[in-house]
Amino acid sequence: MDFDNTFWTLVALLIFLGFVVYLKVPGRVTKLLDDRAEKISDELDDARKLREEAQALLASYQRKQREAQQEADDIVEAAQAEAKRLIEETRADIAAQLERRTKMAEEKIAQAEAQAMTEVQAVAADTAVEAARTIISEKIDAGADAKLVDEDISALAGKLN
Repeated sequence: MDFDNTFWTLVALLIFLGFVVYLKVPGRVTKLLDDRAEKISDELDDARKLREEAQALLASYQRKQREAQQEADDIVEAAQAEAKRLIEETRADIAAQLERRTKMAEEKIAQAEAQAMTEVQAVAADTAVEAARTIISEKIDAGADAKLVDEDISALAGKLN
């Protein structure tokens, strides 16, 4: 019998397959594939967990951002209210201060008027006294002058007693 190359190729293939089965290569390949599948499954589970954690963290940060934005809005609103209050308070203080200064100016004007009146009266009195002296000195002589002084002294002595 003459065996051709195809027969020997078949025999070699069968021997190789027998050798592969003898060495339990299919079980090892199956085990390697199962291990690889389990590793991939674990990685997928880890990836799912990480994704869930990332979503929870994102939600947490978004909540914190909303809270921080609300707090910032509240701070701005409070600052605006405080600014309005300070403006009103300042306006009231300025009005009160203006009123006080106006009153003080009016009082100073009144005092100046009173002082001017006093000075005018003093000048008028001095002028009247000087005019009276001039008139008296022209009309009264020394003897009449002594008589007037004596009468005045008597009048004062009578009042004192």
